[in-house]
Amino acid sequence: MQVHSFLHSDTQTYTHVLADIQQQVCAIIDPVLDFDAKSGHTSNTSIDEVIAFVREQDWQLNYIIETHAHADHLSAATHVKETLGGQLVIGKYITEVQKVFKQIFNFDTSFRTDASQFDVLTDNGDTLQLGDIVITVMYVPGHTQADMAYVAADDEKTVVFVGDTIFAPDVGTARCDFPGGDAKTLYHSIQKLLALPEDTMMYLCHDYPSKGRKHCPTTTVAAQKLSNIHVKDGINEAEFVQMREQRDAKLEMPRLIIPAVQVNIDAGQLPKQEDNGVRYLKVPLNVL
Repeated sequence: MQVHSFLHSDTQTYTHVLADIQQQVCAIIDPVLDFDAKSGHTSNTSIDEVIAFVREQDWQLNYIIETHAHADHLSAATHVKETLGGQLVIGKYITEVQKVFKQIFNFDTSFRTDASQFDVLTDNGDTLQLGDIVITVMYVPGHTQADMAYVAADDEKTVVFVGDTIFAPDVGTARCDFPGGDAKTLYHSIQKLLALPEDTMMYLCHDYPSKGRKHCPTTTVAAQKLSNIHVKDGINEAEFVQMREQRDAKLEMPRLIIPAVQVNIDAGQLPKQEDNGVRYLKVPLNVL
């Protein structure tokens, strides 16, 4: 098993490539589309570096995995699939997120809320086979209703891709104030992750390093239990929930939440062109 991580510096997001190098197959996890909010321009520059890397290795892409419908970056899943193929994977409870945001954005009846935009819908305990790597799905709601972590194991090691559920120890944990989020639920989801063997490598979706520390895509279960500022050993559920709810009440909305969510719940597809050949995103006023 190999994992290669690519930092998208604008959104501080990591896209990971998980590979069985013997079988020459791989998965891309949480691909990012470049988006300039000031001009409305999109670009594939960053994700094309990941695609070029996969091609250089001569790996076959089997899966494009979204840990959840991200609120801080637009997904490049559509471009990856069109370029390299592969099945687009997301947790089955994305349907609940689609229903909530269909109302918020007032999408018409053509917008599907059955997750049929995706190829594979996963639930807790499901497995995906990637060469000799077994990827086991762990349902970890709280940040949103649909978050999944993906535990990848072969004969050599076990790693887990945690999405936004937990961050580096000096950063803490995900916010829970989006529609469908819940701090108590997140606490229990994190405990599931922390129950993995202590040497399990955690691959983060984001890193927002404290002053003096460089970006890093990984941490370990042991490090989280020892020093995560929000949820280390000794912090109980009530303390966590109080901290999380007080903290979330003061947070601003992510700068890309409005374009990101409406694209990501539609499997990374940009809105259809209108009769003038231009695509448009909607901005709900005084809602979020």
